[in-house]
Amino acid sequence: MSDHQHHGQYVRRVVLPSGRAIEVVYFESLGQEHTASAERVLQDLHMCPDCDRDLVYPVEWEETSPTHWEVLLRCPNCEWSQVGDFDQATVDRFDEQLDLGTETLLRDLKNLERANMEEEIDRFSRALRADAILPEDFHA
Repeated sequence: MSDHQHHGQYVRRVVLPSGRAIEVVYFESLGQEHTASAERVLQDLHMCPDCDRDLVYPVEWEETSPTHWEVLLRCPNCEWSQVGDFDQATVDRFDEQLDLGTETLLRDLKNLERANMEEEIDRFSRALRADAILPEDFHA
């Protein structure tokens, strides 16, 4: 997701479940709300304020305005949770961190699957060499 302002318009890029990206244009001025949010300190929503781990994820979220989201956050490490109202830029940074976390999990899963398959292949090869596998082992 990304956002930009053009002559009183708010544009937000949305990626659909199919992977296709669209831009949604809101025709209203951001005015003082945008200025106030730009002055706020950047928040890293993926960091837990209680245990300082980078495991926080969204449980529920709802768009409250064209520029803000209400998000229920949860940390699985210490069970901290909180509902907050966050501007689009903060939510976009959080979304990027969630994407990075997903990529890391998928990479680790593939490595684990590969290690498990290699172990099974080695065990099967040893059984073949030891003549420990009989035709009856494959009978349904």
